[in-house]
Amino acid sequence: MSSSTTDGTAGGPGGAAPAVSPRRAVAAAFSGAFLEWYDFYLFGTASALVFPQLFFPESSPTAGTIASFGAFAAGFVTRPIGAVLFGHFGDRIGRKPMLLLTILVMGLGTALMGVLPTFDSVGLWAAALLIGLRLVQGLGIGGEFGGGSLVALENAPRHRRGVMGSIHQVGTPVGLLVSSGVFALVQLLPEDAFLSWGWRIPFLLGGAFLVVAFTVRRHLPETEAFREDATQVRRLPVLSLLREQPKDLGLAVGARMTDAVTFNIINVFGIAYATSELGLPDQLMLTGFVIAAAVEVALLPVVGHVSDRVGRRPVYLFGIVVCAVMGVVYFPLLATGQTWVVWLTIVVTLAVGTGCMFGIQGVLFSEMFATRMRYTGLGVAYQLSALLGGAPTPIIATALAAATGSVWPVVAYLLVVCAISFACVRAAGETSRRELVDEPAR
Repeated sequence: MSSSTTDGTAGGPGGAAPAVSPRRAVAAAFSGAFLEWYDFYLFGTASALVFPQLFFPESSPTAGTIASFGAFAAGFVTRPIGAVLFGHFGDRIGRKPMLLLTILVMGLGTALMGVLPTFDSVGLWAAALLIGLRLVQGLGIGGEFGGGSLVALENAPRHRRGVMGSIHQVGTPVGLLVSSGVFALVQLLPEDAFLSWGWRIPFLLGGAFLVVAFTVRRHLPETEAFREDATQVRRLPVLSLLREQPKDLGLAVGARMTDAVTFNIINVFGIAYATSELGLPDQLMLTGFVIAAAVEVALLPVVGHVSDRVGRRPVYLFGIVVCAVMGVVYFPLLATGQTWVVWLTIVVTLAVGTGCMFGIQGVLFSEMFATRMRYTGLGVAYQLSALLGGAPTPIIATALAAATGSVWPVVAYLLVVCAISFACVRAAGETSRRELVDEPAR
């Protein structure tokens, strides 16, 4: 990591601050990750199953689905902006204030979606309001990953960074587990009731989760590494990042692409394709993702522990290989229509494949960037890869499948991305022995 100084005011915040226990740090990180991914998965599921009928009904089914996925993708546009904005102040004044702001923006955005009027009430304004909230929500999501990761990792001893970082990431499958479970429950309502008011319940619950997350984070002190850092504050952390660590930024973006693309192919696009083209029931797919999320909750800490023992790179590369292999067999296995085959396929691809990457992304990227650029570096790398890989994937996959009448071009797209990520992780080297507190340049 770079430790060179740049122009700006000196050093970290003065004065002593109480140490943060690992349990408190992980709880604060987990709460934000849970809220972020509850919002994300909920919107993605609704984009496939609800929003085309309620917000984009004046189109053919395929066009309506693409328009709905466009609304889903809109949130990715503002994520890099949020990463730069929250990262700027997170690297200059501290992690804690940004941690509170990000969850407020995310949680309020989700709750407000639950009270939106639909197309039948206000016409095209319904879609405009939905997209507008999605854009605002993207700002908060853009800043959450960096801050949430650092509150856990910058308070962790080096030999436990993988474990603590992975427990933070457990918020992701728990968010999927809860959002999918709640959505599956409201789908048990009669169709008229579900489309009238039932779909709103999961979004309104986001407001309750916001209260819990804000309470957990409110009294958290600043992270230990930020307080102890002896390097100078960068006046513009994003410019310092581009000037001092452009290679690390590019490698981090490329490394995460497989995770972003795989998830959006198997979940957002995959649910729509499996239900409309393969004739599988919505409930079958949603239950599969609930099971996969439950498995991932148990698996992620194991992934973090193994990365502390053998290093980040072998674990991450294994996840990429699993995603590549499962990408080839995913849709043929779904086409069997056998319940246990469908569920096992989803579990292996999501919990094992993406889990081996996602579980250690926070710690891997943290170890790649210097302290006073770390919040910005994590956020920009994560959200730029989401913008490039996650946002367009459902649209690209839907268009490829519709144009060719086959899912194989979608598989080829995934394999290319896997090759890119594999090369980036190899080039990044092993990071697990690096320190997170930088010393001043001499």
